[in-house]
Amino acid sequence: MTDSQSQDSDSSSVFRILDAAINRAGEGVRVVEDYVRMVLQDQHLARQLKQLRHDLTQAVAGIDSGLRIASRDTMGDVGCDIETESEYKRAQIEGSVSSIETKPSSGMVQANMARAQQALRTIEEFSKTIHSDIAKSVEQLRYRTYTIEKAVLTTLVSLQNFGTTGLYVLLNGCGSASGDATALADLVQKMIDAKVDFIQLRDKTLTDKQMVIAGRVVAKLTRGTETRFIMNDRADLAVAATADGVHLGQDDIDVADARRIVGAARIIGVSTHSIEQARQAVLDGANYIGVGPVFPSQTKSFKQHVGVKLVQQVVNEIQLPAFAIGGIHLENVGEIVKAGLNRVAVSGAIVRTNDPSAVALQLNQELLIQNS
Repeated sequence: MTDSQSQDSDSSSVFRILDAAINRAGEGVRVVEDYVRMVLQDQHLARQLKQLRHDLTQAVAGIDSGLRIASRDTMGDVGCDIETESEYKRAQIEGSVSSIETKPSSGMVQANMARAQQALRTIEEFSKTIHSDIAKSVEQLRYRTYTIEKAVLTTLVSLQNFGTTGLYVLLNGCGSASGDATALADLVQKMIDAKVDFIQLRDKTLTDKQMVIAGRVVAKLTRGTETRFIMNDRADLAVAATADGVHLGQDDIDVADARRIVGAARIIGVSTHSIEQARQAVLDGANYIGVGPVFPSQTKSFKQHVGVKLVQQVVNEIQLPAFAIGGIHLENVGEIVKAGLNRVAVSGAIVRTNDPSAVALQLNQELLIQNS
């Protein structure tokens, strides 16, 4: 074989490898996209995956498609006869978001995202022999697949862990700054008995030390129950108080920094006031989002209120668990449910009433009735 023939053979092999990897990457992304679009029904993540496929096509446009096709040799590919037992096994996928099981869904997502990521790495390496700009573009696409994979898997796990409805109650320290946490403990116990899903401790009047002390009261009472305890704003205080998670505002540290503090197991929620913020929170890896403020509130003042319109936007685009928040009470909770959301966060509707347990039970009942 002459040097020229050897170079031609090497070139043909490179194009054959690139052709197979490009096809494999597109196939893997498309499988996840179809699942996210038709089973998970998440418009936001489906859009991310569709854009990823489009950007892959653009990135490899500099690789001559004619040479790719000419170098293709499926019948002569020795890898076609190499099989593994698990290759043809996938668990059954449930047919609706409300009945998604994490293991079947996440297994399919992970297998196909891994397929795409490995193929992108192959494209990245072998395209360096053609044009470095192609390799750089494909590298960035590979990084994006990790972000999208995390967002899809986080959504699936959160959907299973949070259920289809949810009542989230925000409490202040109930006078515990004085050192007496009796009133706080009494209210927390009432919320637990009323089957409240989440209790958030939010009190700007308490010092860090007082927040941790009050938080430990909440943590002790909720531990072992179905009610989870979330600390407002401060990831460090959430860890100190042994909370189940932390809720972040738009001006707080970002999800990645909070995750480094609270660890992998704790819940991280994010307040969102626009559809753009909601989309970003999903990609950042939040476990749930707060959507609001929907209505004017006596507990917290805002210059603007997003209304039910944002709730509807989130319902239409995003499947990550979302809680409508801001001025919600028994008289207007039906508007939230009518918009398609069965999760609400309340404060004044509970703490400013003479019978917090009864109101919590009624709110839960409204959410359950509308969801049935």
